[in-house]
Amino acid sequence: MAELVTDPAAWQARCLAAREGGARLALVPTMGYLHDGHLSLMREARRRADAGGRRGLSLASIFVNPTQFGPGEDLARYPRDLDGDLAKCAAAGVDWVLAPAHPRAMFAPGHETWVEVENTSRGLCGAARPGHFRGVATVVAKLFNLTRPHAALFGEKDWQQLQVIRAMERDLAFGIEVVGMPIVREADGLAMSSRNAYLSPEERRRALALSAALREAAGAAAAGERDAARLGARARARLEAAEVRVDYVEIVHPDRLTPVARAEPGSRMLLAALVGRTRLIDNAGLP
Repeated sequence: MAELVTDPAAWQARCLAAREGGARLALVPTMGYLHDGHLSLMREARRRADAGGRRGLSLASIFVNPTQFGPGEDLARYPRDLDGDLAKCAAAGVDWVLAPAHPRAMFAPGHETWVEVENTSRGLCGAARPGHFRGVATVVAKLFNLTRPHAALFGEKDWQQLQVIRAMERDLAFGIEVVGMPIVREADGLAMSSRNAYLSPEERRRALALSAALREAAGAAAAGERDAARLGARARARLEAAEVRVDYVEIVHPDRLTPVARAEPGSRMLLAALVGRTRLIDNAGLP
């Protein structure tokens, strides 16, 4: 079983001592309810922790961060399974898991300091979920300070989040390698997400429209279509045909996330849609 640490101060002391002792640290921040996407990050963290020729420390955090949920979002019902998560962490080679006993352990009463990544947080999920990325950036900055890892791993399914964290790391000079890992999908193409647990069987079927829309757009781009508006309209029509409520379909520069008029190779299509009450996101690079 991966060793559980519930006190952030104790975690910080242990990580600092390990780093000063020469251990390489690799961190995977999560909100728990782990699936194979998370575990792919943890297996890579294990590999990177040991890359220096001696065994390092593969670390994970499990914390449902209240500051990244807006009013009326699913904080209270977000799925949780700490015992199951610890077993999965151990199987993936994680050494220590930080799971704060209470949100106050991370955000004490009177907390007033926030990290705002201004430009990369705008639009897309930043527009749909005001304050979301402020909460993400702040908790990740705190985890970086508590852990001081050499590398931190994040999934590419949350593409905007990944770019927000990369910008934060660069601008605040943490000196941490931020690693993006490929999206892990179910056999039928649905991107793995903890929120997939909310879907009824019929909603699960309709949710396949997200990956289908991305595949259709990528196929059209490969065949020579470069007009971003037409590619976006094709993807939107695929989503609407499945009777999911489209939040956004955008083709953007992969790093800056600014909309593009012409989809060049490497441009990224990002989309979000509501399937029933469940908001899902997905993305893919265009050829």
